[in-house]
Amino acid sequence: MSEKHLENKAAIVTGGTRGIGRAIATRLLAEGARVAICGTRQESVDDALEFLAPKERVFGMVADVSKLEDVRRFFGAVLQRFGSVHILVNNAGAGVFRSVADLTPEEWQRMIGVNLTGAYYCCHEILPIFSQVDGGDVVNIGSLAGKNAFAGGAAYNASKFGLNGFSEAMMLDYRSQGVRVSTIMPGSVDTEFGRNPSGSSRYDGSDSWKIAPDDIAEIVVTVLLMPRRTTISRIEVRPSRPPGKS
Repeated sequence: MSEKHLENKAAIVTGGTRGIGRAIATRLLAEGARVAICGTRQESVDDALEFLAPKERVFGMVADVSKLEDVRRFFGAVLQRFGSVHILVNNAGAGVFRSVADLTPEEWQRMIGVNLTGAYYCCHEILPIFSQVDGGDVVNIGSLAGKNAFAGGAAYNASKFGLNGFSEAMMLDYRSQGVRVSTIMPGSVDTEFGRNPSGSSRYDGSDSWKIAPDDIAEIVVTVLLMPRRTTISRIEVRPSRPPGKS
């Protein structure tokens, strides 16, 4: 039997119903953790729970992280189910790519709400829980868009630049209390999320040159398994061979 390195740990993965989030949840389960996931649609949550196993170590429910009441309800349900939480992965994300004039206020608010405010809400709610177990780990799934702006990315760039600043400040605030905060910043990942900067949302699954969701999940586990004396604060991840480059 293989060793379970995260046995007896409980983790929350927001946006854990598909793509990177589902890959992270799968990998954490393989390491022995109990995992709670959320998504914005019941059908998506049900599909993910059917996919993930063993079910006695998986919990899921509908929650929109941009709504504080949803976050509080979700975290309360997780505590009732698992008793404690040791790991928070802020993975939920939204992306619409338009120029500023074409971007609607509702689209702006949605991206900032999910990508940045949602991470704050989840961290705000997890810190009292971490204080009961002498610390914990927060892993924020950012993006290279958090350091490299691109045309059509005003709202998405703003949310991810903001997430970087939020993560580093939180790390400085709480590292003396046993809380590690890490940000993983992928480039292009082969998921349905992959709208391109021109606004297209077409996805045909043929982008084999992109980073695989499983690769990001592997990085998350690597971060979590570092000795507690060490915090990996930021990781940048890029495809090795993007089109047109050798």
